[in-house]
This record gives sequence, structure tokens and C-alpha cells, in this order.
Amino acid sequence: EFFDFLDERKKWLEGVCITGGEPCLYEDLPLFLNKIKEKGLLVKLDTNGSNPELLSKLLRLKLLDYIAMDIKTKFNNYDEVCKVKVDIEKIKQSIQIIKDSKINYEFRTTVIPNFITKEDIKEIAKHIKGAKKYVIQNFSNKNNMINNHFKTNSQYKKEELEDMKKSISKLITEVIIKD
Repeated sequence: EFFDFLDERKKWLEGVCITGGEPCLYEDLPLFLNKIKEKGLLVKLDTNGSNPELLSKLLRLKLLDYIAMDIKTKFNNYDEVCKVKVDIEKIKQSIQIIKDSKINYEFRTTVIPNFITKEDIKEIAKHIKGAKKYVIQNFSNKNNMINNHFKTNSQYKKEELEDMKKSISKLITEVIIKD
């Protein structure tokens, strides 16, 4: 059904974004992406970086054209923010794999007041130093259906986001704010 959908819209589509949950949880992802690539479409992968082995395989097979990896928080705070045990070594491996890849990519962090601070952003930037692109996304509590706890949080002001950007701009080639 999905591939019929792509065929019907091929003249209007340039690519497909694979997002989730976490797409790299699925062992058959390479087969799925290969079918998309056979249709002549570009593939963007959104990932949390928890499966560096599969990420390496997808790059080796040339199944990706762009990667966007979420970095949730500073490394020593991952378990608390994600509410699950996170293998930080896998996150670090994925960061390096992406930085070493020959394709375009971005790292991104959604900043939520009381959860992600300017100091957290500075620490994250140290771990991705030399990256091509880092996106600081302002949290939006509109239509938040994931966690009611976040509904009470306000957004960072534009000036605060600019201050975060300025504090890390020497470490990363391009820092973008999405408000």
C-alpha cells in the first residue's frame, strides 16, 4: 500500500523522511529503504542514535541521503530525561558515525525550560564539536499529546535561544534556531 502511494505521487515527490518512534529498531529497515531508493527517491532518516550498528550498515549500503539525529540532553542526564536506561556509548558512536559520513546531516535538541538549559546545550556542543549543523528547537506545548507534564512548561524567549546559539557558535559550523 505504501509503495503504491509513492508510485501514485512520484511526479510530486523527491524523497521520503523515515521517522518514528525510532526507525532503527526494525531489522528490515535496510530492505524497506532499498525499495524506496529503487524508486529513485531520496531518503532522510530521523533517529535517536540508539543503534549505531544499523546506522553504519545503512550508510555503507548508501541507503541514506540525509540524517537528523536528536540529542535529547547532556549525556549524564539522558536516563532521567528519557525515563529509560540509555546506552550513552551507543549515542556517542552514532554521533561519530554521522560526523564521519559523507552525507549531509544535522544534530538537534529540543529545548524545554526546566529540562534543557544553556549549560546543557554547551555540554552537548562539546560532544558534537566540528559538526556541520546543530539545530536548537524551541519546545512547543501546543498539541502535545505525549506527556501532560510538558504542558505546564513555557517556551524559551527568542533572546535566550540566541544566547544559546552564540555560546556554541565557535564549536559547530552552522547553528540554527527553530522557534
